Amino acid sequence: MRLLCVVVCWLLALAAPAVALDQDLAGQVLAEMNLARTKPRTYAGFLRKFRGQFRGKDYVLPGSTPLIQTSEGVKAVDEAVKFLSRQKPLPPLAWSDGLASAAAELAEEQGRTGALGHTGRQSGGMRERIERHGKWERQIAENIGYGPKDARNMVMQLIIDDGVTDRGHRKNTFGTAFGVVGVACGPHPEFGSMCVIDFAGGFRE
Repeated sequence: MRLLCVVVCWLLALAAPAVALDQDLAGQVLAEMNLARTKPRTYAGFLRKFRGQFRGKDYVLPGSTPLIQTSEGVKAVDEAVKFLSRQKPLPPLAWSDGLASAAAELAEEQGRTGALGHTGRQSGGMRERIERHGKWERQIAENIGYGPKDARNMVMQLIIDDGVTDRGHRKNTFGTAFGVVGVACGPHPEFGSMCVIDFAGGFRE
């Protein structure tokens, strides 16, 4: 019975309506990450401006009414500004269709289910998804952002990395081991929008 359930559930998952992904937003996220990598001090200026939108530990985005809660408030923003002010410029990341396809698997699944995190019930974990689309070189990593509907706020969120002790999303964004990236963005039932970003040192499809 368990085998039958697994097969039936898998077939039902395949039959579920596909979630439309936002290719324009994905490209804009790559452009924003590359701007942050190549001109970190310029990006620090964006964060300084963003700091002014805080009310205590909450902030509001232009054109939006609800306050967005954070764990650290401006403390995390100030720490990110300090990091960017000292960060040396890095080479831009190149687009990888294979990595984008791996990211799209998780974005599409979570767009249907509303789940969170790096492992999908159907699509699997990061490494599993990436290796379905080719061979990676040196190192791989993954960022996922939820909430912002525009590229700049999405990338700023990942650089600030509020509530993430080791600032892992920021470390990936500025990782010197990475040369290529794939991005997939789409709707999320709970947070409105999400982007999955898969990094690798190199990638062969």
